[in-house]
Amino acid sequence: MRTLIRGGTVLSSTGAATADVLVDGETIAAVAAPGVFTEADTVLDATGRYVLPGGIDAHTHMEMPFGGTFSADTFETGTRAAAWGGTTTIIDFAVQAKGTSLLSTLDKWHEKAEGDCAIDYGFHMIVSDVNDGTLKEMESCVDSGVSSFKMFMAYPGVFYSTDGEILRAMHKATETGATIMMHAENGIAIDQLVARALAEGKGEPVQHGLTRPPELEGEATSRAITLAKVTGAPLYIVHLSAAQALAAVAQARDEGQNVFAETCPQYLYLSIEDLAKPDFEGAKYVASPPLREKHHQADLWRGLRTNDLSVVSTDHCPFCFKDQKELGRGDFSKIPNGMPGVEHRMDLLHQGVVAGEISLARWVEACSTTPARMFGLYPRKGVLAPGSDADIVIYDPAAEQTLSAATHHMAVDYSAYEGMTITGKVDTVLSRGRVVVDGGEYHGSAGHGRFLSRDLCQYLG
Repeated sequence: MRTLIRGGTVLSSTGAATADVLVDGETIAAVAAPGVFTEADTVLDATGRYVLPGGIDAHTHMEMPFGGTFSADTFETGTRAAAWGGTTTIIDFAVQAKGTSLLSTLDKWHEKAEGDCAIDYGFHMIVSDVNDGTLKEMESCVDSGVSSFKMFMAYPGVFYSTDGEILRAMHKATETGATIMMHAENGIAIDQLVARALAEGKGEPVQHGLTRPPELEGEATSRAITLAKVTGAPLYIVHLSAAQALAAVAQARDEGQNVFAETCPQYLYLSIEDLAKPDFEGAKYVASPPLREKHHQADLWRGLRTNDLSVVSTDHCPFCFKDQKELGRGDFSKIPNGMPGVEHRMDLLHQGVVAGEISLARWVEACSTTPARMFGLYPRKGVLAPGSDADIVIYDPAAEQTLSAATHHMAVDYSAYEGMTITGKVDTVLSRGRVVVDGGEYHGSAGHGRFLSRDLCQYLG
């Protein structure tokens, strides 16, 4: 089957051009001047629309265990929602429990995802138990196409690793070429602040933000960068939310260190004022790191423009307000941490284009091309070029939409952006040449998505 997408403006990480895209089977056959190709089995008219590579969300948590419950989206519902929003690849996290092996964990996550995903997917590995066996298994994971390992400076007793354990894992990453991803918050200090707030009878959701101050994210980020410098390991800071952390990343990058960072739409648009909403509504916005004061948003947008923030992911980890978030009524420390977002990342970043915060090229770069290169998927993913997978989004830049739980496709009972009106909307989505969304109708299916065995980070010399 040959599909011709004609009449659109083709976007890339380097610019825009009027061109047609010819798809043959699951891959792109050609990107050519308008009119070069005239015949195909299917012709899609993209006049007045952008044609861009499918989005890559490099940070999702489908079916993730947390605080006695699981995130609300399964691999089936979560990847379907992603497709609706123009994301055609996710990289999720296999979560090692203490006392278990990395490889058995990876097998378990393959079982969760196989046959359920509507789009292509890969895995990072969460390392929560650093020992000789785990370090040896890191090599086997890389050989199995899992080349990035997430560690935590937060959540003592659950995911937390000491500086010594982090150092050991970083040395192994240096040996194998793998990337260490870091949740950088000072969890030891945060636990003391949480205990103090609860002892004072302060249990409302806003305390989640007040007990995780930006200074402790900045301190942990600086410490992670120092450990990476000592070991020579590449470092990727996940879900960066604070100006203090961004300053540490920018300095390291200016000094030539292999340090990268992502932020998330919630940190660009929402603030601690949302956490402070009355009647427990603030629980909807509990995530870690927490939402910050609004002035941090300008720093994050600037970081995206300067490439000190390389990627925008979602940290999609939805918990329903009813029955799940409510587990923390009266005790904010028991509110499951996470927010929904996989469906709206591309739209929210396009709104940044509309507002003049970033360029069209930067939109494509941060949402698709850079994550493909960062996590060893380029040029199979992240670009419209001959031989690349035909993961393609046709996007209407003039359409208006209002975000709402009543219309989204994520398996969660609220929207973090309820009532927000934005400009731009996905029109058509192709996943490996198959039309999965078109004109407000879903044509995808569970099991279409394939596991992606990834190479090493392509930004390392």
